[in-house]
Amino acid sequence: MRIQILGACGKFMSGLALMAKQLGHDVTGIDKNIHSELARQLVDVGIPLQEGYEANLLDTSADCIVVGNVMARGYPIVEALLDSGLPYTSGPQWLAEHVLASRWVIAVSGTHGKTTTTSLVSWILESAGLNPGFLVGGEPLNFGVTARLTDSPFFVIEADEYDSAFFDKRPKFIHYRPKTVIINNIEFDHADIYENLEAIKKQFHYLVRTIPSKGQIISNATDKNCSDVLVRGCWSSVVKFGGENGDWHARDISRDGSQFSVYHQDTLIGKVHWKLIGQHNVENALAAIAAAVHAGVEPAKAVSALATFEGVARRMHFRGEVSGVKIYDDFAHHPTAIKTTLAGARANLGSTRIFTVVDFGSYTMRTGHHQNTLTDVFSDVDGAFFLAPSNIEWDVAALANSVDCPATVCENLPVLAQAIKEKVNSGDVILVLSNQDAAAIVRALGINWN
Repeated sequence: MRIQILGACGKFMSGLALMAKQLGHDVTGIDKNIHSELARQLVDVGIPLQEGYEANLLDTSADCIVVGNVMARGYPIVEALLDSGLPYTSGPQWLAEHVLASRWVIAVSGTHGKTTTTSLVSWILESAGLNPGFLVGGEPLNFGVTARLTDSPFFVIEADEYDSAFFDKRPKFIHYRPKTVIINNIEFDHADIYENLEAIKKQFHYLVRTIPSKGQIISNATDKNCSDVLVRGCWSSVVKFGGENGDWHARDISRDGSQFSVYHQDTLIGKVHWKLIGQHNVENALAAIAAAVHAGVEPAKAVSALATFEGVARRMHFRGEVSGVKIYDDFAHHPTAIKTTLAGARANLGSTRIFTVVDFGSYTMRTGHHQNTLTDVFSDVDGAFFLAPSNIEWDVAALANSVDCPATVCENLPVLAQAIKEKVNSGDVILVLSNQDAAAIVRALGINWN
């Protein structure tokens, strides 16, 4: 089959393109940014890419057009597609029909922790010899790729609540029909799609409705919104993780989260000493263990696999050192994620001076939906630099004056680099937080992106 992918270079769609190629299809793609790291992995496996959204880039000889959710009405290639009468589908729908239909799907959902937890489940299954396929919204360092297809019956997928396509506004995860689903947590996000938290909880309830009676829901025991969703109706077995009373919980947690003991109810399963830090990653680990056990992995083997987990790119990722200043990069971009990431860094680095660069890149951040919940998230750092270009729709200076650390507003990267040069000294640490082009920020600070 000849397939053209519109918006091929995003995290989800690039993974889909890789799997379509593995299935033997003739795959091509178009996108605006065909020079990114994700784009390069497509070119490396022989997937031709063309740059732009112009109408003449539509492949009229394709058997199917797979449309990414970056595409919108008014784009010339979208208008040409609709006029052409060619068959088209969304990425999640194509994946459901061609990859997931015959497999035991383990879906990882929630506002935070999806990428790390999906990578953890994949690595635990890999360590147990189950050779899973997976699609992750990031790069698990143990694997070096964002997606792969195997002959295993198990497939692990990051289950996003964002919409599927311009013609299918349902969340991606509605298409996946998992047998095992993790609900890590639920908070308000994606203000361009959802009006409020209630609208998001309704979509998670629809996800719960797709889980078979013989399936399993693995839910955060400490998250009220997760509990609210399950109360609306649940037809599958439920396993809780986290807190003191979760079926799977941790005890003896070190200050930075790098060591802890895993318990199933009152039984000690094993002790963990791993590379990750932060209470949030302890909870991600518990959820991943529970999912792997549901898939048949022995609990002790699931726990022991954590010791060899290398983490995920752009999750407290060390990028280099300039003039004695160590620079890390992290994907955190929601107030809760920022707060937990900074708390984990402080617990790990002790008295070292920590500065953070925050890029308000997501739609929800850029439009100010979280501005009132950002004031108390910076107590664990010694200084903050807020990138505030002209498309920021709220008063970032007011935020800078209200947070619990010295904060500087920078309108562009040269201003940011100069401000850091004036305030940060050898021996300090900089943590860059962004869900956008962190590479440009890191380069502006004098580090070659690697």
